[in-house]
Amino acid sequence: MPLHPDQMADQAFTAVSSLGDGRRLIALAGPPAAGKSTVSELLLRRLLDTGRSAVLVPMDGFHLDNRLLESRGLLHRKGAPETFDAAGFGHLINRIRAGESAVYPVFDRSRDLAIAGAGEVTGDAEFVLVEGNYLLLNRGPWQALASLWDYAIWIDAPRDQLRHRLMQRWRDEGLTEEVAREKVDGNDMPNVDLLLNNRSIADLVLSAEP
Repeated sequence: MPLHPDQMADQAFTAVSSLGDGRRLIALAGPPAAGKSTVSELLLRRLLDTGRSAVLVPMDGFHLDNRLLESRGLLHRKGAPETFDAAGFGHLINRIRAGESAVYPVFDRSRDLAIAGAGEVTGDAEFVLVEGNYLLLNRGPWQALASLWDYAIWIDAPRDQLRHRLMQRWRDEGLTEEVAREKVDGNDMPNVDLLLNNRSIADLVLSAEP
């Protein structure tokens, strides 16, 4: 049944708050524009409001820098799996799972770059919410992540709805209709299709309302 973001966060909160003691790594994955960031922020707020120790770690901080992407001929594919530092991200998740404190980069969308050391997971964090497109991708280096999650949530939406949201996202950034269409059909939707057809099983699937 399609759900409002608040309803999705309520269901996620019910599921993860009943997990056992100790640090718990919660993956919130899904295709671009499905609403992952919104639901993750709402879930984080619910946990904090009930006195739980929680932190949100977005995968986007591991975007490769535009200069590096340009030198590799990948700038036009920014956001695809190969345009992230998957090994560095995996190293961070393993450290967090081991109970370590860790700092991590955070992506600044307005400046289109990652800021090193801008986020921190402390050793006493009870819930670590990890949000990103490729957390359940069952290909390449990403598939090794599946065994690290204590609970995995997939946030879904119909393909045509995702395309509509992605087009609007680029319009909101001031792109013309033609350029927005090129970006969506040339990069965003191939990433959507990759995820819809190649993901590991999630513990909970939440479908966004239109």
